[in-house]
Amino acid sequence: MFRWMSNRILRLFGWNTNGALPDGIKKAVVVNAPHTSYWDFVVGRLTFWAIRVNIRFLIKKEVFFFPLGWLLEKLGGLPVDRGRNKCNIVTQVVRMFHEHDALVVVITPEGTRKRVEQWKKGFYLIALKAGVPLALSFIDYGKKTGGIGPVFHPSGDYQKDLAFIQDFYRDKTACHPERFNLSKKDKS
Repeated sequence: MFRWMSNRILRLFGWNTNGALPDGIKKAVVVNAPHTSYWDFVVGRLTFWAIRVNIRFLIKKEVFFFPLGWLLEKLGGLPVDRGRNKCNIVTQVVRMFHEHDALVVVITPEGTRKRVEQWKKGFYLIALKAGVPLALSFIDYGKKTGGIGPVFHPSGDYQKDLAFIQDFYRDKTACHPERFNLSKKDKS
């Protein structure tokens, strides 16, 4: 039912979907970019329902109180402790991958909707340490398309893999292009 409804809502607003996780992949870190607006969550959530990818997303444990916690859990929220030790989030999510038979976690490497010049490395470390693939998902406001592109296992060479990942996103248009460090506007 969510798939049907999501497809209808996306089509009503002129959006299309493209790509999905390959058959047989039950665990993955889904990299999602660009991330410049609250609308990215809405469009992204609808897109994942439409392409039948059961995603989870990380959110600070402090917001998991009734009734908001119930809603966040139904939408795919996973509570994490964002205490003083920021590396702890990597350890928490790696542990979650080891504890579940199937887990697909969406992470926005920008870490915020504001413009950043350097992406956070946690998504990569999680995939590497958990031994799961990275799936590159996107929301392209210019083409009004969302979906999943390449899926690959991290090589351990962060700079090489990051160059590949960022090359994939260079032609994607953010809701607020001035907030996306790979925006086409930066190429001029």
